[in-house]
Amino acid sequence: MPGRHRRHRHVHDAAIELGVSQAAVSRTLASLESALGVRLLRRTSREVVPTAAGTQVLARARRLLAEVDDLVREAASGHARLRIGHAWSAMGRHTVEFQRRWAQQCPDVELRLVRTNSATGGLAEGACDIAVVRTPPDERRFESVVVGLERRFCAMAADDPWARRRSIRLAEFSDRTLVIDRRTGTTTTDLWPPGSRPELEHTQDVEDWLSVIATGRCVGITTESTVTQYSRRGIVFRPLRDAARIPVRVIWWRDDRHPAATSAVALLSELYRERD
Repeated sequence: MPGRHRRHRHVHDAAIELGVSQAAVSRTLASLESALGVRLLRRTSREVVPTAAGTQVLARARRLLAEVDDLVREAASGHARLRIGHAWSAMGRHTVEFQRRWAQQCPDVELRLVRTNSATGGLAEGACDIAVVRTPPDERRFESVVVGLERRFCAMAADDPWARRRSIRLAEFSDRTLVIDRRTGTTTTDLWPPGSRPELEHTQDVEDWLSVIATGRCVGITTESTVTQYSRRGIVFRPLRDAARIPVRVIWWRDDRHPAATSAVALLSELYRERD
């Protein structure tokens, strides 16, 4: 076994440490060498030592076994940790307060925030246990609870003529180029009637989205959580006066609800109510 390797004089010594027969060790080694097509051990009358290939295989095997051990520990202690995924901006202005109150209210459950640029905030990819999203989930696969509402804002370059305004209306976008993230963004052309929709440009990530807007070539529409999380020099945000608010949802797999999901929903709902 790679995880219990020692420099033994004979295969017999290794068999004793592993608690198996010498024949079983010899057969296992022979099968492994046959499968890999290389000799792993050099046997002499005095000792058994790894070949160059054997040393490389041993090092790789130890890393793989360590990863398996980590996986087992994570599976065994899964309920002692809650991973909350998000695509862009977590809980917005509530993020820090959520983390602080969670540590006070649920000290036995470690909290981790995980950013994954996917429509489910990493839930479908297995990166988290629950996720905070601002787009409707697939109800056949996921359950969800709305914990709050967020206003929409227009993002623009600091030297854009709109930057001198206090607010923007949706009808004013018809002659602008709007940059959107089709995979995780909350903005679609459904905000406008046919014939008055803006020209679109697409990005794949919030950092790309911000970079394009900073050039002044495009403007963007986003939720107020982005305003809080991604304050950046050269970009300003102005509220949209006539756009509906965005529901903020917590989602999880229908057949695999984390025990701490209820506590997360309750705390987030409380934070959004306090703000309102």
